Amino acid sequence: MRISARADYAVRAALQLAASSDAGPLKAEAIADAQNIPHKFLEGILNDMRRGGLVLSRRGGNGGYRLAKPAESISIADVIRVVDGPLVSVRGVRPPELSYTGPAESLLPLWIALRSNVREILDGVSLAEVATAQLPTAVSALADTPGAWANP
Repeated sequence: MRISARADYAVRAALQLAASSDAGPLKAEAIADAQNIPHKFLEGILNDMRRGGLVLSRRGGNGGYRLAKPAESISIADVIRVVDGPLVSVRGVRPPELSYTGPAESLLPLWIALRSNVREILDGVSLAEVATAQLPTAVSALADTPGAWANP
């Protein structure tokens, strides 16, 4: 699975909003500066997040962006889906819509298992957990596995 720059930026922007929820709305420029995200690119991402119901925006001197719901109720998967679509697909098609034959026949359950595991992790971690460095134990254990980030 590859996390796009768009998804990475969206999650980072959402985390910045989650960490600053008590400070009121944040301007896009402030989010971009804090997370080193190109401002124009971030504007498009924030608009997608607004249309997807994850953020609210307000114009004016005291305007900016804020989360539309508590950070505890927004998963990392929610953010990625709003800006990039389905979490896992094969050639742009979801695994249940695929079919294989012969020795490739068992690829379908493999792709479905992959999708299930990705969804379990990303749906199971909220913005609040990441923003406060309180990852679920199972996620921390996976991240601490020797060689988890190493390429074979």
